[in-house]
Amino acid sequence: MKIYFRILQYIKPYNKHFFLSILFLVLYSIFSGLSIYLLIPLLETLFNETTVPNIVVSNSNFFSNIIFYFKNLFYQLVFVGNKMESLFRISVVIIFAFFFKTLFGYAQAYLIANIEQGIVKDIRNSVYTHLHSLSLEYFTNEKSGNLISRVVNDVNVINNGLTQSFVNLFREPILIMVFLGIAISISWQLTLFAILTFPFTLFAIKKIGTKLHKESAISQENMSNIFTILQETIQGIKIVKSFAMEKFEIQKFKKATDKFFISSRRISRLNKLAHPITELLSIMAVIIVILYGGNLVLVQKSISASEFIGFIMAVFQILPPIKELSQLNNRIQESTAAGKRVFEILDTIPKIKDEKNAIEIKNFDSQIEFKNVWFAYENINLNDTKWILNDVSFNVNKGEIVALVGSSGAGKTTIADLIPRFFDIQKGAILVNGIDIKNLQINSLRNQIGIVTQESILFNDTIKNNIAYGEKFISEEKIIDASKIANAFDFISQLPKKIETEIGDRGVKLSGGQRQRIAIARAILKNTPILILDEATSSLDTESEILVQQAIDNLMKDRTTIVIAHRLSTIQKANKIIVIDDGKIVETGLHNELIQKENGVYKKLYELQFKNLH
Repeated sequence: MKIYFRILQYIKPYNKHFFLSILFLVLYSIFSGLSIYLLIPLLETLFNETTVPNIVVSNSNFFSNIIFYFKNLFYQLVFVGNKMESLFRISVVIIFAFFFKTLFGYAQAYLIANIEQGIVKDIRNSVYTHLHSLSLEYFTNEKSGNLISRVVNDVNVINNGLTQSFVNLFREPILIMVFLGIAISISWQLTLFAILTFPFTLFAIKKIGTKLHKESAISQENMSNIFTILQETIQGIKIVKSFAMEKFEIQKFKKATDKFFISSRRISRLNKLAHPITELLSIMAVIIVILYGGNLVLVQKSISASEFIGFIMAVFQILPPIKELSQLNNRIQESTAAGKRVFEILDTIPKIKDEKNAIEIKNFDSQIEFKNVWFAYENINLNDTKWILNDVSFNVNKGEIVALVGSSGAGKTTIADLIPRFFDIQKGAILVNGIDIKNLQINSLRNQIGIVTQESILFNDTIKNNIAYGEKFISEEKIIDASKIANAFDFISQLPKKIETEIGDRGVKLSGGQRQRIAIARAILKNTPILILDEATSSLDTESEILVQQAIDNLMKDRTTIVIAHRLSTIQKANKIIVIDDGKIVETGLHNELIQKENGVYKKLYELQFKNLH
C-alpha cells in the first residue's frame, strides 16, 4: 500500500477538483439511498399498509428519533388525499431522486476522470524528466526496451488501476454507509445479523490479492522483455534480414509472448475467481438474512412486509459496493506492482549532478587539462580493477587541434566522453579554464562543447528541426547558412520540401554522408568553442568522406578541437597527436615526428593503414 499511497501523492495539484468530486460523491450517495428508501412508502401505498402516525418522540435513542421525525413529516406531506394522489406524489419524488442521483454521479465521474488522467500524465512526465537527469552509465546498464515498457506500459497499468479503483476507494464506502444507515433505520437487529454474515469473504479475497500482486510483477517484467525484443528487431532489421534470421527472431518473440500470455492468464484467472467467490458468499449471506427477516415479519411481526422488502433492497444495494471493494484490492495490487517498477526509476539517484556551489562557465578562454586521470566504468576497488584509463595526463590549449589515435578499445572515446562529464573519473582531475569540471555547472559546461560522432544521431523530424535542434526562434536563414558550411545545402535543395523534408526514424531516408553533414550543420549552428569529433568519417565511402571532411574543416575553424580518427590521413594537420594504447598515453607529437619513430605505435598504425589502402 505504500506504493499506492505514493501514487496518490500526485493528487495534490488537483485538490480543488478532488474535494468537489467528493462533494458530488456524497450527494450522489444520498440520492442513491433516497431513491431506494422512497420505495417503502410506494410499497405501503400499493399494499394498503399506509398510516400517517403522529409525530412523537421515541424513547430509544437520538438517531432513531431523527429518523422517526423525518419519516412522519414526509408521510404527512405525501399521504394527502386518495391513494392515487399519494402514489403520484411518491412517483414524482422518486423521479427527482433518480434525476439528481444521475446528475451528481456524472459530475463526480467526470471530475475523477480528469484527476486520474492528470495523475498518469504527471507520473509519466516525472519519469521522463528524471531519466534526463541520469548519467550515461545508467542507460548502458539498462535495456532500452525495459525503460520504454516502464514509461509506457507500466504507467498504463497504473492508469487502469487508478481508473477502476480510485473512484471505488471513496464511492463504495460512502454508498455502503448510506444503505447501511437505511437498513439500520428499518431494523438495527436485522442489520446486525446481516453484518455478521459477510466477513467470511475477506479471507478468500486476501489470499487472491496476495497471489495477484506476485503475478502482476512477473507479467510486467515479461512485457518489458517483449518491448526489448521488438525494439532490437526494428533497429537491427537490416542485420536480421542479411543473416536470414527472421525465423530465429520470430521464435524468440513468440517465446516472450508465451511467457506474457501465461502470466496474464494467471492474473485473469485470479481476477475472475474473486468475483464469483464474493458473489456466492454474498448470496448465501442474503438468503440467511431473508430467512431471519421472514421470521420477524411473519412470526414476530416486529416490522412490516414493505419495510422488510425495503431492507432487502437496501442490502442488495450494499452488495455491489462490497463486490467492487473485493476487486479493489486486486486492482491496487496490479497498480502497485507496476508502480514499483516505475518508482525504481524515480528512486535512482543521479550519479552525475551539480555540486552545491557549482560555477557557471560562460566562455572557454584557456585550456582543457587532464591531470593523472584514472577511470573505470564499473563500481571498483581502487586497488584491484581493470582501468579503462590509466594515469592519463595531457592538455589542449585554446584554438588547438588535438588528435587522439589508437586501436579499438584503447580508450579514445572514453577520454572524449569524460570532457562533457558524461562519466565521473575515480582519480585525478579534468580541468577546463583551470577549474575542475566537477565544480562547474553541467549544463554550462556542455553548452561550451559540440559533439559529432561516428553514428549520426538524428530525430524523426524535418531537416530544419534537426539542424536547429531545440532552438525555437532560430531564423531559417541561419539554418541554411549552417547547412552550406556543412556541405549539406546542395542535396537539401534538391529535396521536394527542402529543409522541411521529413527524414524518418534516425534519418533513415538519408545516406550516411548526408546524415553526417546534417549532424555537422547542427554543431555549426550551436557554435561552441570546443568541438569533439569522434570518428566522424570512419563509416563513410570515399566520396562522402571528402564532402564530410570539407565540412569538418569548416567546422573546426577558430575552435578548440579534439579529433578521434581511425583514418590517420585526416589528422595530419593536427597541432598535437596523442597515441593511446591500453588506456595509457604512449606517444605524443606531430605527424612528421611520430612517423619517424622506429617501432612506434603511431608508425605501425600508419603503415598498416597505408598497406591496406594499397
